[in-house]
Amino acid sequence: MPRPPSQSPHFSSVADVEKRLSEAGYLPDAQIATTVFLADRLGKPLLVEGPAGTGKTELAKALAAATDSELIRLQCYEGLDEARALYEWNYKKQLLRIQASQAGDGADWDTVHDDIFGDEFLLSRPLLTAIRRTDPTVLLVDETDKADVEVEGLLLEVLSDFQVTIPELGTITATRRPMVVLTSNATRELSEALKRRCLYLALDYPSAEREREIVLSRVPDLAPGLADQLVKTVRALRALELKKSPSISETLDWAQTLLELGLDTLDEGAMSSTLGVVLKHASDQQRAAAELRLN
Repeated sequence: MPRPPSQSPHFSSVADVEKRLSEAGYLPDAQIATTVFLADRLGKPLLVEGPAGTGKTELAKALAAATDSELIRLQCYEGLDEARALYEWNYKKQLLRIQASQAGDGADWDTVHDDIFGDEFLLSRPLLTAIRRTDPTVLLVDETDKADVEVEGLLLEVLSDFQVTIPELGTITATRRPMVVLTSNATRELSEALKRRCLYLALDYPSAEREREIVLSRVPDLAPGLADQLVKTVRALRALELKKSPSISETLDWAQTLLELGLDTLDEGAMSSTLGVVLKHASDQQRAAAELRLN
């Protein structure tokens, strides 16, 4: 089957990516903006890899908002199979139709077969839904590394030709290519075959300056001095050997917490009473209290 025609690019330049993602609430650096621009121009899936909480999923959401696209999300997990990722048949509804046919005009099996294997009985899952859409779409395959390796084989057909083969219906090819973002926390190595089909973007926690910009853009009423204290403290927490380091979204939650409490400084008392906003394990809170000398 021929590849679907390339779509008109969503972004006119790297600067356009920066501007529109920023308007969507995501502040990209030059590397992120450039890679997104190239993925858009080349029609390539974007594989975003990095620690949990570095903004990988938020990037896909911002892309959808910036391009006025529908976000379709496939959340990966151990045991995910084709029926949950691609499609399955509504067996209960098919059985009811068969029983109704037998009780009614007694249609022959070929007629019944053609009837029950149609769109009316097809349960479309995220991959098939994204391929069949004719409106702008961003397909997010989230935490790809958590899925079994067999799921990667399923993704290869989708990402190679943007098509899906359903034995009862034939091959369904996308008429409008979705933008695809795959995320990975690098808990296992993804196959080279999958990586070859993607542009690669490695994300880490932002610099202190950029995280401060993110905080002040999302929580604009926070005092700049308090934002400095907050970012410095979060970076100190990330330097500890914790079960779960604070994510960027948790930094924002902490900023909003301090604002709601009317605090103007992040002293030991404020940290001690609000640490649960960013650290969700008792052992992490104990370690942080010891290292940061909280009462």
